[in-house]
Amino acid sequence: MTPNELEYRWPAEWEPHRATWFAWPHRLATWPGHFDPVRPEMARFVLAVADFEPVNLLAGGDRVMHSARLWVGDHPRVKLWDIPTNDAWCRDYGPIFLRATGDSPPALIDWQYNAWGGKYPPFDQDNAAPERIARLLGYDRFRPGIVLEGGSIEGNGAGLLLTTERCLLNPNRNPGMTRQQIERVLHDYLDVRKTIWLSGGELAGDDTDGHIDQLARFVGPDTIVAAVENDPTDENYGPLQENYVLLQTATDLQGRRLQVVPLPMPRPKFQSGRRLPASYCNFYLANGVCVVPQFDDPADEQAVAILRSLLPDRQVLGLPALDLVFGLGAFHCLSQQQPES
Repeated sequence: MTPNELEYRWPAEWEPHRATWFAWPHRLATWPGHFDPVRPEMARFVLAVADFEPVNLLAGGDRVMHSARLWVGDHPRVKLWDIPTNDAWCRDYGPIFLRATGDSPPALIDWQYNAWGGKYPPFDQDNAAPERIARLLGYDRFRPGIVLEGGSIEGNGAGLLLTTERCLLNPNRNPGMTRQQIERVLHDYLDVRKTIWLSGGELAGDDTDGHIDQLARFVGPDTIVAAVENDPTDENYGPLQENYVLLQTATDLQGRRLQVVPLPMPRPKFQSGRRLPASYCNFYLANGVCVVPQFDDPADEQAVAILRSLLPDRQVLGLPALDLVFGLGAFHCLSQQQPES
């Protein structure tokens, strides 16, 4: 039977968490020539979340375990696990945890993972992480058998999902699968009853083929923040405008228009001449807090202020993320929530 038939659902990120999962960064090639600043910036993020809820951190092998223990191991809410990984992007290869609405036991989904279309081998340890976590926790494990990254989908916890055509319909994930077939899987495994597909494309510099967590995010059941570029000469202007216009016509399950709030983009950031996919949409919602990436940019404070106005019951905390985004991701990409079961 599928999770939907067993009355599981995929909770929204703002619903209560049991913990957050991370993987300690160790792959030098992810931040070529720029690895030294990554660990302190990651540590600051992990410890900030640990102040609000328990943290489980994948740190497989003596070398990675020693590094993680040195940087974050003293916090009483941080627990280190000897589970190996290839990279730190736990959002994309980690399990998606489900919440039972009936008497079913705790469960998670183990999607297939191929490092964004086979771009960065090896990825065998990352692909094995959900099974190892399920065994560790004693959770039931559902295996849809398709490639899907956590950063490519965004849900409101009530059957509505955001995603992008460029990512989920990309032949480098599930060649031959149609939109209808993918929507069927999302319905059966995540209790999704309506999918909003964005067609505007991806951020300049993004290597994920258009992950939604860089473009638009739910901050409430009927409220979305959407990345918007205000400079018409910037290469992100057209794609983000297309997404923003489409979202303004989108509706919920009852046919009501959603509230869409523009979230500014930082000025272009570069590394070795390559545009970095810096976006304030890559925030993370933990219990009682919203952690927002900051890029040493004039728009940093504006992004925090907008999210603070939309999340009045949470502390909205801006933390440095410029060194992390040199690896082409930020806070949401590095975290995965485990809801209360």
